Amino acid sequence: MSTKGRYTITAALPYTNGPIHIGHLAGVYVPADIYSRYLRITGNDVAFICGSDEHGAAIPMRAKKEGVSPQVIIDKYHTIIKKSFHDFGITFDNYSRTSASIHHETASEFFKKMYEDGKFIEETSEQLYDPEADQFLADRFVTGTCPKCGNEEAYGDQCENCGSTLSATELINPKSTISGAEPILKQTKHWFLPLDQYEDFLREWVLVGHKKDWKTNVYGQIKSWVDDGLRPRAVTRDLDWGIPVPVEGAEGKVLYVWFDAPIGYISSTKEWAQREGKDWEPYWKDKDTKLVHFIGKDNIVFHCIIFPSMLKAEGSYILPENVPANEFLNLEGNKLSTSKNWAVWLHEYLEDFPNKQDVLRYALTANAPETKDNDFTWKDFQARNNNELVAIFGNFINRVVVLTNKYYDGVIPAPAAFSEIDQQTLAELKAYPAVISSSIERYRFREASQELMNVARLGNKYLADEEPWKTIKTDEDRTKTVLYVALQIASALATLSEPFLPFTSTKLKGILSVTPSGVEGSVETQWNEISTKEILLPTGHQIGKGELLFSKIEDTEIQKQLEKLEATKKANQAENNTVEPQKDTATFEDFTKLDMRIGTIIEAEKMPKAKKLLVLKVDTGINIRTIVSGIAEHFSPEEVVGKKVTVLVNLAPRKLRGVESEGMILMTENPEGKIVFLNPDEDEVNAGAVVS
Repeated sequence: MSTKGRYTITAALPYTNGPIHIGHLAGVYVPADIYSRYLRITGNDVAFICGSDEHGAAIPMRAKKEGVSPQVIIDKYHTIIKKSFHDFGITFDNYSRTSASIHHETASEFFKKMYEDGKFIEETSEQLYDPEADQFLADRFVTGTCPKCGNEEAYGDQCENCGSTLSATELINPKSTISGAEPILKQTKHWFLPLDQYEDFLREWVLVGHKKDWKTNVYGQIKSWVDDGLRPRAVTRDLDWGIPVPVEGAEGKVLYVWFDAPIGYISSTKEWAQREGKDWEPYWKDKDTKLVHFIGKDNIVFHCIIFPSMLKAEGSYILPENVPANEFLNLEGNKLSTSKNWAVWLHEYLEDFPNKQDVLRYALTANAPETKDNDFTWKDFQARNNNELVAIFGNFINRVVVLTNKYYDGVIPAPAAFSEIDQQTLAELKAYPAVISSSIERYRFREASQELMNVARLGNKYLADEEPWKTIKTDEDRTKTVLYVALQIASALATLSEPFLPFTSTKLKGILSVTPSGVEGSVETQWNEISTKEILLPTGHQIGKGELLFSKIEDTEIQKQLEKLEATKKANQAENNTVEPQKDTATFEDFTKLDMRIGTIIEAEKMPKAKKLLVLKVDTGINIRTIVSGIAEHFSPEEVVGKKVTVLVNLAPRKLRGVESEGMILMTENPEGKIVFLNPDEDEVNAGAVVS
């Protein structure tokens, strides 16, 4: 069981460049809310903190696309996001925004303290610059090929395919997202946090101190980063959107969003404390406070390396107790994508499935991507509702409430002597709070949700075995005892379900006529009391009439959602099929420089730890060479061996994930988005034939 204490719980600040979708919920907000609710109802002092991240480069990018100011974008999406969280039952103690004056003040003070303490290094370096737009390019304003996995849609700060954190100057074939121009390098001055100076601290704090209690995916990513050698990281950017750098000589520069954003947790806590008449400092500076960050795996490096180094450099803050990052959630077999509208948006879900917040919470928790990427499907969502929430949880409550009203006018009967099965059932019930607590406290929310469902299974099995609808005709004392025991299970479920199914918990407490703690005549059961109290619902207590906790979701409702996704898929295909305009004119001499040959793939294997890459051995007729190709999602190694392909053989070699690739295989996409080779008729040409 959790020992009572003070907790600061943070959930990753969502970008205000679009609404919240199920990937955000599964990865961050549902587990964070379960954990915070659990800590509160077990008597802890909790500050559950979040807010909108409004200074990312994605904001002005979205604004340019829509032809409005960044302020219009952040106001629009901040409103949508905040309302969605409220309607979905996410119980933030404070939801702020980084455009708030208190945040600007807090972030500026944080920077100035580090600046005055000499914690930054100042460097003039070459940065990417768009000559057409006449501006320096922040990370998200640059796309190109990832040098580590070959993904051609990597951003200047991160490759969302392999998860690598990048510098914009590392990208292969970079281009500006503003004008499409090829950037040039231009000198500019910035301030850097010398992460290399914090390597010993990070090794001792995380790699030694949290080797056993942090999730392996988090620990592994941190170790990889530290072992690879930490380098100074810029904390300022050349942008006109963000918090101005608060020192002389920094005109036209703002704080880098990944310096500014995590300080948003602190400023949001300050805002909450001011409103509630509290002191914010113990929640961030008292060593007895436990700080826990809930994030997705793409934010691990920022919350486990950069932000802790900032806190250590500033000198007066506590460090995270844990950072239980989740992996990614896919949708119907494909990666969630805001730009491609491939998502289930929370505000739309709440419109399509009114009063079914808990169904989505449960489906996302039962299928949470805690240790690996998982897939959300509408059929699984339907099955979780119909086969578990309705058929197990709802069925048990409905039966016990209906029978109590039918036989005893809703008054809890006095039990007779308990049989061995009664005692065993009550003993099992008393064990569940500790079991569920253990799972939650180890951040195993999927496991915890199934243990909750096992409590309902316990009740169903007990009723099915004892058959009170039969004993009512032969042994009324036995019937009274069975319903009394079943009602104790129902009372426990009303409490234990609160972190996972808060709307259901409230509804069930209403059905059982449970009065809250602190009210005269209270019969509300506290979490820890389930294990210690002999009586949860007393004899003579009047419960209410039965009503369904859950209702079945019909095939037609699911088909509607699948059709919506199919329409999105077709729209994306139509957009992808748009013929690109002709490129700049090439001379005949330009063309003759290209040496294209027919080659035969003689070996193929997957690149370790790379989702898209195959390492191929290709007989080009000139020699046998290694070519790394991003086709692993479309072909297995076995499928491509023996294939004849068109190869650009005189392309300059380039290393991808440590393997030198000596050429490029020519290919295109068909209307369905599948990669196809530009290969010749298999029987008419030999390896080495020149394409002209």
